[in-house]
Amino acid sequence: MALRPRLELRGSWRPGHAPALLVIPVALIVTVCVVDVLAPPHIHLGPLLVAAPALTVAFAGARATALMGALAVAAQVLIGTVREVLTTANVQAQIASLIIVSAVCVTICLVRDRSERQLLQVRSVAEAAQSVLLRPLPTHAGPLRIAGLYIPAEAEADLGGDLYAAARTIHDSTRLLIGDVRGSGLAAINNAALLLGAFRAAAHRQATLPRLAVHLDAAFRWDTSQWRSPAEQDTNEDFATATLLDIPDHEPVVHLITCGHPPPLLLRGNRLTPLTADASHLPIGFGGSFGVAVYEVQTFPFEVGDLLLLYTDGVIEARDTEGLFYPFSERAPQWTKDDPEEVLRRLQDDLMLHVHGHLDDDAAVVAIRRLAL
Repeated sequence: MALRPRLELRGSWRPGHAPALLVIPVALIVTVCVVDVLAPPHIHLGPLLVAAPALTVAFAGARATALMGALAVAAQVLIGTVREVLTTANVQAQIASLIIVSAVCVTICLVRDRSERQLLQVRSVAEAAQSVLLRPLPTHAGPLRIAGLYIPAEAEADLGGDLYAAARTIHDSTRLLIGDVRGSGLAAINNAALLLGAFRAAAHRQATLPRLAVHLDAAFRWDTSQWRSPAEQDTNEDFATATLLDIPDHEPVVHLITCGHPPPLLLRGNRLTPLTADASHLPIGFGGSFGVAVYEVQTFPFEVGDLLLLYTDGVIEARDTEGLFYPFSERAPQWTKDDPEEVLRRLQDDLMLHVHGHLDDDAAVVAIRRLAL
């Protein structure tokens, strides 16, 4: 569940604000025509008609712009006929100017609409790629109800370095991953895709959570360094903070491994408890830097009715215009009784209000409610 702006073409007659705005150039044409006909002979407002197609191109398509141009030309012809000056060089020059300006405006509309169609094509391909990389989380998994939220820092971006994924195991449990890859741009997206792919390939079949963590770290380090020279490997700074969770269906606990990631928040009633592990391991990608990585599993109670919030630092490090961090741990207890989907809707609204609609970093949140079996 994530709200993202979507591009739309400005169709010539699509429902919405464009038809209503067409009143402006029409009113201009009528006003100029009436005033010019009724005004004294030395007053000429005809040149103002060129503003009609020029205004229309700003909010409507080629057909509407061509129509406004035609109406402007017709109005100029009417003025010249009523004043009996239609055959004069001045009026004929004004008519020719209107035709030329209208043609230019229509051409601009056609080029713009073509560019927008191409942009929509690119956007649709990007959304398809996103749906493959950052798949929607399942709404239900065993006794769990789950919802995910992804807010990109870039308005037209759908995927960055934040990630989450879920998988069912053969041992009647649900495993989840939430992470944040270092950096931004294509390199971060590539590393996020790598981590997600490694998790999906192994989460359902790895015997233990530590083995899964070792697999993710090894896969990440191998793929990000296999084409580098030894000197480049020494300076490689690709890594990802992450939290791995395993939630059994028939046991009211959650097992987790934290790899440099912010601790999950457990909400029980109005009480909030950070699930801070005794051992916080190095981020994914650094685990084998000092020999074989050994990951310790921490276990915490997770009972029926509890709400678990996983998040990336894009949430807790979001600042308002005065530089104040978003008070996530203070706001979260207000939503503890809501469904996971509603929790994330309210969180998104509150977070965007705090930052006045602009995030400096991507943000991802997963809400998990344990229900009775």
